[in-house]
Amino acid sequence: MKRELQETADGSHTLFIPEMDEHYHSVNGAVQESRHVFIEAGLHRQEKKDITVFEVGFGTGLNAYLTLLAAENEDRSVDYFSVELYPLDPALVRALNYGDMICPEKKMLFTALHSAAWNEPVKITDHFTLHKIQGDNNSCTLPEDMDLIYFDAFAPDKQPEMWSQEIFDRLYAHTSEGGILTTYCAKGVVRRMMQKAGYSVERIPGPPGKREMLRAIK
Repeated sequence: MKRELQETADGSHTLFIPEMDEHYHSVNGAVQESRHVFIEAGLHRQEKKDITVFEVGFGTGLNAYLTLLAAENEDRSVDYFSVELYPLDPALVRALNYGDMICPEKKMLFTALHSAAWNEPVKITDHFTLHKIQGDNNSCTLPEDMDLIYFDAFAPDKQPEMWSQEIFDRLYAHTSEGGILTTYCAKGVVRRMMQKAGYSVERIPGPPGKREMLRAIK
């Protein structure tokens, strides 16, 4: 699958897949989007200090990197699970500018996330343990008691198999009480599937270029 490196409005990179006509992150600002949707609306809303995070789509590793930095700064312990069917080529990872742009003095941690072995736990720092799962979100083994879910799959019209009632039912069953799921998507059909699964769902302001997003709570 061909991926092209592109610069977004905030100067950070995203990847573009021509055959899907889809970007990994918002062209209105990749870092801004990830911070808004997953860190501010998700991580900073979860009151538990020591948490289990599950990410749908490791992708560029941006969400994991921002979460790692937050865990370090806030003295939180994070067990981070992320599933990815198509890992990036190492050369493409090296071209991404997140390390230099976000926290140059800790950019080696971004590299460490990508160089970590798949399908086994890897302690990146004292605060952050990474579990990269190479496989399909529909069939992988989910961790129990997920406190925070980053639902960052490609858009429903690009990857409809990732936005099904079965998937949200499965995620809900493994979400802890008070657990939070956030996604950039605000489609009514997605909100209704989350509600049917059992989540309490709210529309909240979205990142730059997007009016709304969804946050679901068990």
